Amino acid sequence: MDTFHVFTDGACIGNPGPGGYGVVIVGASGRRELSGGFRRTTNNRMEIFAAVAALRALEKPSKGVLHSDSRYVVDSIAKGWAVGWRKKNWMRTKTERALNSDLWQIMLELLEPHEIRFQWVRGHAGHAENERCDHLANTAARGRELVVDDGYERPAVNAPSSSSPRAESPPSPRTRTSPPPKPSPRASGGLFGD
Repeated sequence: MDTFHVFTDGACIGNPGPGGYGVVIVGASGRRELSGGFRRTTNNRMEIFAAVAALRALEKPSKGVLHSDSRYVVDSIAKGWAVGWRKKNWMRTKTERALNSDLWQIMLELLEPHEIRFQWVRGHAGHAENERCDHLANTAARGRELVVDDGYERPAVNAPSSSSPRAESPPSPRTRTSPPPKPSPRASGGLFGD
C-alpha cells in the first residue's frame, strides 16, 4: 500500500461567496498540487471539497495522513460524525439535517479503499504546506473560470438519500505536479496512478 501525506485548505471570499480549495499531496511518487474554484459556495464546503479532491487523486489503495486546518472536517471523520449522519439518513438530530451531505457522501465513499488518519493542523501558523494550500485556495477563489457548486446552489439536485446511494460528483480539480513529469512511457503502480 502506498503511503502519503496530504495537506488541504479551503477558502471563501465572503461566506457564502466565491470559493476555492487547495491540496498538496506528498508521497513516494512525488509531490502534486490540486486546486479549483466555485462561483458561490461556503468555506466549510471548500474545506470538505479539498479533502474530496485529494482522495480522488489517489488511484490505488493508499495509507497516509490527511492534514487539515478545519476542525469540522477532521472531527467529522475522526470522531465518526459523518458516518453517524449517513446512518440517520443525513440527519444530525430528529429535526436538523446534516449540512453538506452531498460532499460527506462522496468523501465516505472515497475513503473506503484507503487507510487514512485525519490530523488537525493550526491554520495561518507558519506551517509551510498549510500556507501553500491556503495560497492555492485563495488564488482559485479569485479565478476567472469558477464553476457552479451544484450542492450549494441547487442542493435538492444533489442531496443523498436512502433511495439514491451515490451523490452527484462535483467537478474534478485542476492539477499541477511538481516537478513537471518527464516525458517517458507510463510506469505502473505509482501513488497517482503513474
